[in-house]
Amino acid sequence: MTAAQTNSTLAAHIRALREHFDSVILPMWMEQGFNGALGLPFESLDSASGAPLPATRYRAMACARQLYVFSEAQGAAAARHADTLFESLRRVFRDEKHGGWRYSVDAEGRPLDETQDLYTHAFVVLACAAYFRRSRNADARKLMLATASAIEARFKTTDSLYHAALSADLDQPLRPPAQNPMMHLTEAYLAAAQVAEPALFAQRLRSLAQGISHRFVHAPTQCISEERQGTAGNRLEPGHQFEWLSLVQGSAPVFEGLDLAESLPRAVQWSRSHGVDEGGVVASLDESGAVIDDTRRIWAQTEYLRVLAVQGDLPALAAGLAAFRSRFLHPGGWYECLDAGGKVVRPDMPSTSPYHLATCLSALPDVV
Repeated sequence: MTAAQTNSTLAAHIRALREHFDSVILPMWMEQGFNGALGLPFESLDSASGAPLPATRYRAMACARQLYVFSEAQGAAAARHADTLFESLRRVFRDEKHGGWRYSVDAEGRPLDETQDLYTHAFVVLACAAYFRRSRNADARKLMLATASAIEARFKTTDSLYHAALSADLDQPLRPPAQNPMMHLTEAYLAAAQVAEPALFAQRLRSLAQGISHRFVHAPTQCISEERQGTAGNRLEPGHQFEWLSLVQGSAPVFEGLDLAESLPRAVQWSRSHGVDEGGVVASLDESGAVIDDTRRIWAQTEYLRVLAVQGDLPALAAGLAAFRSRFLHPGGWYECLDAGGKVVRPDMPSTSPYHLATCLSALPDVV
């Protein structure tokens, strides 16, 4: 295929993916995917019918991800929906007694899990930054800064890492530092730096990046492991290598000269060699490159497409988009998880997945 043919094919796939997102996925979460009585997105919809599955809980993280999606989406309807989600986020999930954010509420909106979770806090920062850029609502910026301050005061460890979870009163560590929450904290602080105190957030980001390099990078592969190096049964997730590189390369001046900026391209190369095949991106590998979990999750596929766009590998991106559209999308939405042979192994559509489609789409126009 010539370069012109590749570009034409790629542009067609990007237009089709964006059309599916705008005409199917966004309306779904403003309509049947939204519980108007509580002002919250349902946790999950049936992939076949699009109907909401019976609610047992609502998570702050899911609400924040939806707030991010609709803050980034175009149009007045999306803006109004973002307004609603922001008000619901702080009304339902803000822990006014201790500060911070409760993890979840029950089906009636009553507090369920009061754990203070770093993953949740990171997405609140990200969503508030995106919502402030969209709405210029000063309360969003204020809440973003207050949440970031709580993270630094309560979650941060002495070795530049962050506890994954704390008790409800923010006094007791419940889970040790883990890769995934800190990756999303990196994403959140990058977004926060666009709307407030860029030098301060850059300092925090560089410190966190160094902590990751010292404690989580597996030297033979240069991949970032899910748990601290030396943890028994540790694993490497190709999708997270792709996600990390997209974040770091997209904000190169912040990470300039750091070990992480040098190791991630090698981690991505290794992950493409060991963790991607004709069926897509596998869920996880051990440190030798053997497959631990062969499930093909939609988020890992979108992160693969995103990193191909960031790296400018247009032939691979065109082929990857074609495969992604044929395997993971259907007229009523998407398939969340497939096995290696393409069989659907999870029959629902979680409210958290449109966030991954949105971040993927945000990278694609730059390569057309």
